[in-house]
Amino acid sequence: MDLNLKGKRALVTGSSSGLGMAMAKMLASEGADVIVHGRDEARTYSVVESIRLNGGSAVAALGDLTTDTGADAVASVALAGGSVHILVNNAGFYRHLNWMDASADEWNETYNINVVSGVRMIQRLVPQMREQNWGRVITIGGGLASQPMNTHPQYNATLAARHNLAVSLARELKGTRITSNVVSPGAILVDAVKELVEQIGPSRGWGEIWEEIQPRAVESLIPNDRGRFGYPDEVAAAVAYLCSDYAEYISGATIRVDGGLIRGAF
Repeated sequence: MDLNLKGKRALVTGSSSGLGMAMAKMLASEGADVIVHGRDEARTYSVVESIRLNGGSAVAALGDLTTDTGADAVASVALAGGSVHILVNNAGFYRHLNWMDASADEWNETYNINVVSGVRMIQRLVPQMREQNWGRVITIGGGLASQPMNTHPQYNATLAARHNLAVSLARELKGTRITSNVVSPGAILVDAVKELVEQIGPSRGWGEIWEEIQPRAVESLIPNDRGRFGYPDEVAAAVAYLCSDYAEYISGATIRVDGGLIRGAF
């Protein structure tokens, strides 16, 4: 299937590693000109070089999106090559804290990084999407938005805010050819997740090697209908689809890529 992304320019925030890197590479493989964003220069340029070596088009945009100055710098690089058609707000972080350890300052910092940084990029890029009357805004959310855990409450709440702002933006863009949607991953097997599970597996009695640890970790941590962790390319493929012309009639929606972990009809 040709997603008709050739000639489209896409900024993926937080794409120097993990899920964001998979999204950037997937969009580039579909013909989009990708702006790879990160704060670490070496990692960001490594992703750019990998895309180019595989025949894709990519440039790097360095900047801290938690500040207006950093967001301006990233937007300036993104727009220097022409209009941006696709914005994927992926950048985010969390610390695993309980309710008593998650201070008010921690809540403020997490909200700025996970929510306001995305708002900054929307406000800088969506106006020119309106001018060209075509655009895609994809927000990366998560199942904890609707089914939060008792731990890291500051992170759970920011995911709910990300889902909410994406739908609000879709209503704002009514009557245009710009859509706003959410892709909501489950537990995805990026390197950091695998390393963590391998580290804690033996002490929890899940086994000593990955083949033993993985099914028991899934059963204990993320029981889902597929019985496994997800893979980065499965999330990236959902993002790529929403960026395509085939998704013109989808806006204000959430696509869950979680193996059925979130068990709700709606």
